[in-house]
Amino acid sequence: MAPVRVGIVGLSANGGWAATAHVPALAAVEGYELRALSGSSAESARVAGEKYGVPLTFGDAGELARHPEVDLVVVAVKVPEHRALIEPALAAGKQVLSEWPLGVSLAETRALAEAAKTGQTAVGLQGRSAPALRYLRDLIKDGYVGRVLSTSLIGSGGNWGPSVRAGRSYQLHPEGGATMLTIPFAHTVDALDMVLGGFTELSATMATVRPRVRDEVTGDSVAMTAPDQIAVTGVLAGGAVASVHLRGGTSPATDFHWEVNGTEGTLVVEAADPLFWIAKLTLRGSRTGTLEKLTVPARYELPQLAGRSAEPSYNVAHAYARHLKGDLPDFSHALRVHRVLDAVQRSADTGTRIHPDAE
Repeated sequence: MAPVRVGIVGLSANGGWAATAHVPALAAVEGYELRALSGSSAESARVAGEKYGVPLTFGDAGELARHPEVDLVVVAVKVPEHRALIEPALAAGKQVLSEWPLGVSLAETRALAEAAKTGQTAVGLQGRSAPALRYLRDLIKDGYVGRVLSTSLIGSGGNWGPSVRAGRSYQLHPEGGATMLTIPFAHTVDALDMVLGGFTELSATMATVRPRVRDEVTGDSVAMTAPDQIAVTGVLAGGAVASVHLRGGTSPATDFHWEVNGTEGTLVVEAADPLFWIAKLTLRGSRTGTLEKLTVPARYELPQLAGRSAEPSYNVAHAYARHLKGDLPDFSHALRVHRVLDAVQRSADTGTRIHPDAE
């Protein structure tokens, strides 16, 4: 079969997520050809094309989307720009893979999901492609812990701590669509859904305990209105009780610890990096009272990526491999995740218990 010809919107010679993760991921997976890119200008695109060996370069993402040698448009820019870049690609009849979050709001995500009903789409919820989490899901499905009684997860946001990095100030306010709720919490709740099933009811508490943070470039104190503490409890589809707590910044104690407790055993997932969906994961389990490290079977991993699980491109590459099989979450799935985020927000705002399926 001919390779899928990829055009990346947002691939810069100065680095960034597209360069760090998508370029090496595409190189690692047979069946793709990185054919095109677009940048903030024709000149910046030309420079990036020379650096990464990409033959077609554009200063306008619409031109990239309409080019006949592009099959898949990958949108890897800040979320406030997504809709304006995704809609032309959908209109051109192209496959679209958008990094997460899909939209800046539930309403915008709904509009994009509606526009994409007849096309092949995907979103960058890389936790669903992580070999360790897919193995975790199967262990539970096969009865390793017996009946799941409860699950507890504590993690860090990475950002939304005491300071803000250059270029991240838009993440300090909900209007930018890129907060601790919409990024790390969304990845967390989606992984929870994949492994154990989603929330059927939930109660949430959110707070901004650091209303001012330090700009790492200027040293100035700047306002933050996005939540830096998110605590959610509730009941999952299978009846298990769940507790999730995310804290802004990082912690010297643990940045990601997830326990699943059942009638017959316990499973634990840990990561040294708060961005667990692209980090190296450690899986341990016990059916006897002593936790032992569990090795993910080779069948869950692409052979060419063995030993590379600490690389940012690792789960992205597995996602691209799954995309070839039509096995990635699409825009309609993204809408379901945004509905859960909306339920969390409504619960925190009103102090009430919410059923996410009831808007």
